[in-house]
Amino acid sequence: MSDALNDYLAFCQQRVETALAQRLPDAAILPQRLHQAMRYCVLDGGKRMRPLLVYGTGKTVGLAPEALDGIACALEFIHVYSLIHDDLPAMDDDALRRGKATCHVAFDEATAILAGDALQALAFEVLANDTSIAAPPQNRLKMLTVLAKASGSLGMVGGQAIDLQSVGVRLTLPELENMHIHKTGALIRASVVMATLAQPDLDPSLATRLDHYAKCIGLAFQVQDDILDEESDTATLGKTQGKDKNHNKPSYPALLGLAGAKQKARELHEMALAHLHVFGAQADLLRDLSLYIIQRNR
Repeated sequence: MSDALNDYLAFCQQRVETALAQRLPDAAILPQRLHQAMRYCVLDGGKRMRPLLVYGTGKTVGLAPEALDGIACALEFIHVYSLIHDDLPAMDDDALRRGKATCHVAFDEATAILAGDALQALAFEVLANDTSIAAPPQNRLKMLTVLAKASGSLGMVGGQAIDLQSVGVRLTLPELENMHIHKTGALIRASVVMATLAQPDLDPSLATRLDHYAKCIGLAFQVQDDILDEESDTATLGKTQGKDKNHNKPSYPALLGLAGAKQKARELHEMALAHLHVFGAQADLLRDLSLYIIQRNR
């Protein structure tokens, strides 16, 4: 990883950590246990990939980080809500997330469900009202629509439903890609699209190229996740290694072999870079992020 990307990751992760803490309800406010659970799950953990993409896209289109904090927080709230619910006994039944006990283990199952529900609602409240978002009203409305679609049955939740239905089923490559375009890719894609909407003067053709970039890295992210489920370990990942394989879930290594999955990740990375060729050095962070996605170890 380059020094520039290291510095960028550290800057953005610290920035979004502060912004998230400011927008979450204080743990002392009633109902305290619910607010404690929300803060426990959101703060002090995670790669913050979606906020990183928001800030990186903002840099590419000429936006200052302070104009993007609300968007970054809304996306992270949705992402964390999805993790809380994915870990529940009715879903993946996992006890470890981001290196610590999952929400239903640290608190209880009912509190975990409510914490996820509350974070989902908070995401839309932030996106609707946050004063850091300077986009015109019509673009803010488009952001709300993008996030709603990316989060719902035609996006992340739909992908999770397909995932649950696919346990023990050997999917074709197009079927596997369709599942992950929804489950993982939709919110990653929304991160880039919502950041472009914060720049109302952006040439639509450039916004389209950034959207295509996001679609490629969304798939690459999942391919690398599948590879790490095979190759990494629980301590490094911060979640249970081998979980998907043990649950007989379809994956890229299962379908393509480990070498084939790694080749697929490289191809998606190269495709992502190709969509950025019209941008100059202002898109270098997005280029570095694409490489980081397929080289990361957690």
